[in-house]
Amino acid sequence: MARKVKTSIMIDADVWEEFKVLASTRRGLKGISEAVEEALEEELSERAVAEALAKMDGKKIRDLQVKPVKPKIATSAGKAIAEMRARDS
Repeated sequence: MARKVKTSIMIDADVWEEFKVLASTRRGLKGISEAVEEALEEELSERAVAEALAKMDGKKIRDLQVKPVKPKIATSAGKAIAEMRARDS
């Protein structure tokens, strides 16, 4: 089991109450700490990915070529949008 640390933070009361209700509904009262930990881990992982991408050689990215492909089935974006709008109304 990973070492745990108890901490105190200052956070907007309304935000905290909403978070506690959401987390406890999904995980129970003991799940609030897990939900906070997951949110922190997610934030850290996004930073790690962003830093890794920043370190990548820009030349490799510029040399990347994207070629358009033709769809195998005839499609109509206008028809698809009209169908989605009809479903939503």
